[in-house]
Amino acid sequence: MASPETALRAADCLAVIPARDEVATVAAVVGGVLDTLGCTVLVVDDGSSDGTAAAARAAGARTLTLPIGLGAWGATQAGIRYARRHGFASVITLDADGQHVPESLLALFGAQARSGANVVIGTCTERLSRAKRVAWHYLRLLTGLALADFTSGLRLYDANAIDILAGPAASLLDYQDVGVLMLLAKHELAIEETPVPMLPRKAGHSRVFASWPVVLRYLVHTTVICIAQIDAGRRHASAAGRERHAC
Repeated sequence: MASPETALRAADCLAVIPARDEVATVAAVVGGVLDTLGCTVLVVDDGSSDGTAAAARAAGARTLTLPIGLGAWGATQAGIRYARRHGFASVITLDADGQHVPESLLALFGAQARSGANVVIGTCTERLSRAKRVAWHYLRLLTGLALADFTSGLRLYDANAIDILAGPAASLLDYQDVGVLMLLAKHELAIEETPVPMLPRKAGHSRVFASWPVVLRYLVHTTVICIAQIDAGRRHASAAGRERHAC
């Protein structure tokens, strides 16, 4: 059970919604968050050309427009840095396409209050395609992270996680999934999952799981990241050992 000092309050968080050309859904997503959490909402406009930012502002969100498209993780990190700069105690991230049910957002705060975790991921294994199930099995073996869902964009980060993810090491990542999770785990942050419902996409498709060749390219990319993280950890341990022997 988390203490009153570690339990996060929904009203103190910043909801970060990365969005690119999501004018059809972003207003409803913003409204759902405002109604459910009553917190500040920031839509990070990742180079949209369809009026996404205007629709978000009309729905009651703050907006941050990026001068160039950075992708989902780059936009999310921009929102996390905004949260740190403006003193928010936590960040909850969610997609702009309407997949995440607003009423489920409070479940992440409930799970954090029970566990005291630094990071809570909202997972829905029922949505996993065959490609995702194969990928997740491989990634669990590769990383040692016992997680059910690696790519859910529905996450709650506390202040410790915000400090890490706003830093330069996280800027080198292309995706918000394995690289981000390994970076957090390397800093010994506690990561929890809680089941939530999710809706089918109203439009578009997954950038990562659009086809088997794309999945393969993603897995190769992620494998390189994981090997680099493991190698960096070994180098750090070796350097620390040499320093102890030198003393």
